[in-house]
Amino acid sequence: MNIAETVAIIGAGPAGIAAALQLQRYKIKFKIFEQGDIGGLLLNANRVENYPGFPGGITGPALVKNFRQQLSDQEIKVDQHEVKQVDYKAEKKHFIIKTDQSFISSKFLIIASGTKSRELPALSPDLEHSNYIFYEVYPLKTCKGKTIAVIGAGDGAFDYALNLAQKENKVRIFNRSNTCKCLSLLYDQVKNNSMISYYPHCSLQSIKENHSGLTLSFKHQKKLPSFEVDRLLIAIGRDPALDFLSENLKLRKNILIKHKVLYFIGDVHNGLYRQTGIAVGEGIKAAMMSF
Repeated sequence: MNIAETVAIIGAGPAGIAAALQLQRYKIKFKIFEQGDIGGLLLNANRVENYPGFPGGITGPALVKNFRQQLSDQEIKVDQHEVKQVDYKAEKKHFIIKTDQSFISSKFLIIASGTKSRELPALSPDLEHSNYIFYEVYPLKTCKGKTIAVIGAGDGAFDYALNLAQKENKVRIFNRSNTCKCLSLLYDQVKNNSMISYYPHCSLQSIKENHSGLTLSFKHQKKLPSFEVDRLLIAIGRDPALDFLSENLKLRKNILIKHKVLYFIGDVHNGLYRQTGIAVGEGIKAAMMSF
């Protein structure tokens, strides 16, 4: 099935949602796609403290609930199918979005696909589909009273640990170096939380799956201590989620951006500046420039 839209939005995190709301406001025909859960990485956030309008902060899932309600109030439907490929047809001056269900064409394209977790290099092929290894925290929201290991030393790792500790889980953060890349306020919160233990200079060497969880072996000052855990959460960084771009579109990307028909907004292009407020602002701006 071929459907013509003025604007196509890929991703329904804060940036994509903001773009959709603005387009709806101006009655511009559009389609928004999201293969996963609406809200993006906000679903992982223990607390968003710098988003205006919420004194004292708000949890990521609570903010997503508000976003969902606003989409519903505006009668905006998110197409929850995976975008397989996006290409650009220069002769017709439009984008072609191929999903697992249909083909969509659009004059403008807003890419708000966010990021994907970096996989653990040491992970053996037989553990790729383990029921005990995770790359996002929200699938673990029902865990209570478990022992959970978090690999990483950035904002994500420490925020995830605080999130998990609220459910009476014993959380162990393992950092392969002695340098933390997280905000000092997150480090202080972790340090003062009795449910969380922090282990610097611990480089993961092996993972073995057993009947109820995992055995993790680390290299630490030439020793190899082992830990038994129920779950393992990998938080070693994120990369832009752009696997769906065709080679043709990659070659034309810069000129299409210059001609203001292609926009990259939110976490997909912001690197270290991945903030909800920035994403929302970019979403509104891209939508305003798409007509």
